Formats: sequence, C-alpha cells, structure tokens
Amino acid sequence: MEFIDLRSDTVTKPTPEMREAMAEAEVGDDVYMDDPTVNKLQEKAAEMLGKEDSLFVPSGTMGNLLALLVHCQRGDEAIVGDCSHIYLNEAGGMAALGGIYPHAIKNQTDGTLALDDILSAIQSENVHHTITRLVCIENTQNVCGGVPLTVEYTRAVGKLARENNLLFHIDGARVFNAATAQNVSVEELVEPADSVMFCLSKGLCSPVGSMLVGSKKFVARARHLRKMLGGGMRQVGVLAAAGLISLEKMSKRLGEDHARAKKLADGLRQVNGLVLDAGTPFTNMIYFDLANDVRLNAFQVTEKMKERGILLDPDNDRRFRLVTHYWIDDAAVGKTVEAFAKVLN
Repeated sequence: MEFIDLRSDTVTKPTPEMREAMAEAEVGDDVYMDDPTVNKLQEKAAEMLGKEDSLFVPSGTMGNLLALLVHCQRGDEAIVGDCSHIYLNEAGGMAALGGIYPHAIKNQTDGTLALDDILSAIQSENVHHTITRLVCIENTQNVCGGVPLTVEYTRAVGKLARENNLLFHIDGARVFNAATAQNVSVEELVEPADSVMFCLSKGLCSPVGSMLVGSKKFVARARHLRKMLGGGMRQVGVLAAAGLISLEKMSKRLGEDHARAKKLADGLRQVNGLVLDAGTPFTNMIYFDLANDVRLNAFQVTEKMKERGILLDPDNDRRFRLVTHYWIDDAAVGKTVEAFAKVLN
C-alpha cells in the first residue's frame, strides 16, 4: 500500500533530482575541509542567512547542542521556552553533555517568549546564582502550532539580548517556512541572532542534515566540538548535494505545503468530531482535538486511518498534529478528509 504520511515533514524522501545529484556528487574529505560540495553548501547557507560562515551537521539536535556548547560554559544558564524543541525533545543534551542549566519560561500562545519574562529570567550577579549567558527562540514554534515569529519580534529579542550582554540563538529548524508564511527573507528574519540552526530535511526534503550558521569564530569552535561529538564526517558531499537543491529550489516551493495545509484544515473543519485549533494552520502544521463525544481515542483513530492508507502520529489520546510536505498532493488531502469522515461518522 502506498501510504499518505502526515506524521511529520521529517518523513520526506529525496526528490529524483536529489538522488541524481547525490550519485554524481564531487566529494573529498570534509574533516580535512576539502569536500567541494560541502564547502559550496556551507558558503550558500551562510550567504542566504547573511552570516559569515556555516557548518554542515548530521541533525538539528546536534546543531542546537553545538550552539549551546559554543555559547555557554559548564554551569551557565540558557533561557529557553517551556514548549521549545531544545527543552522538550533533545534528550536533555544541554544539561547532560554541556552542564548547561535550562531556565524554561512560558511560551505564549503565539509562540513567543514575553520580553518581560526574558528580562525576569536573567539572573543577577550573585555567588548563589548561575550565570545567564544565552537566550534561545524557535521559529517556527512547533508545539504552539507551527506559528512563525516575526522580524519585529526577533529584532526585539536581539535588542534585549545585546542590552543585557546575552548571546542569542535561533532554533530555525523550519525557519524557511516562517519566512515563506510572512513573505520576508530568511536573512531578515535571523539578522539579530548570533547563531542559527536550520534543517535541510523536513520541508526542504533532503534525506539528512542541518546547517549551523554564525560568525567565523563561532563556526570554527563548533567544527571542533562537532568532531568531539562524532559528527566529523568524511565524503559527505553525497549528502550536501541534496542540501544544495534544498536551498536553491525546495526553499522556494514551501508555499505549496502551506496552501495544502489550509485546504486540509478547511476540509477537516467540516468533519463532525474534530475540533481544530483557532488559526490553524499558520504554516504546514494542523493541530486539532477529538470532540468530547467521540468514543474512539486518538490511538484508535490512528489505527483505523492506517487501515485506509493514512499514517498519523497522535500527540496524546485526544490530540493530533498533521504536517504537509512535498509528498502530500491535492489527492492526498482529499483522501485524508474522506477517511476521517468515515472513521468518525
């Protein structure tokens, strides 16, 4: 059975063009920094985000961890959102591997961290306190609905960070979605940040890899730490070749995923038994709950949908997140709405 996979945009497979480019990629040894395809990818990523340099890493989780390790010493504190990926979904790496204390503050419903909350979280200089070193935001903010954070908000956080001698990192796993949704450049969206991580997988469709961007000094230190963590890969140009297509082509078509998410949400709103979040979708994610009178739980619904060729990943026993991506077309949207209607009614 050919499944319609709405579990996440992490399930994307490389396009035929990517597979051809990977097979023909010119490669070298990236630990010696002489893989020409990786070097080209790193130059392109830095250019597009308006930073001095960038580093190819195996995953977004490693990219975020590297940023934290560069910016913070053991015993330092990083301000993060209580709904952020760094805090919830990276296996506690900042604490376990970096000795960095996460100071979690509340994510607002729009995905932001309130500026007053950030200010209140900054520790005073006191022998009893950790040293606040870094503030991190996530764009798009996944758990809050895939909501994009604005240029104005990002600038405000950057200004606050500078005024309080803090460094500023953006977990931009889906920052190209955020830029597309707001019709702004990615460079403008990340301009105030000292470092940014973004994924080449997910909506950009590469099979593996993320980019970490920042100053030359930052990237040089991150490269050293990447080796320490086991991320120094060799003939990695076979992966970077797909990443170049992600940046040059796939970044320009994300609006199609957003449009299909809206079409899917509009269809699901007509299905009895589903209660969609207000405003969803903001980008390529649709969040909704089962109505109170639906006897099936989300895991049972997931099994019945799988029988109809549709893969889902419930958040809990009453809640779902569906994610559109390159491999979800208009026909898949229609089949998904029809399947939900049959399962629930």
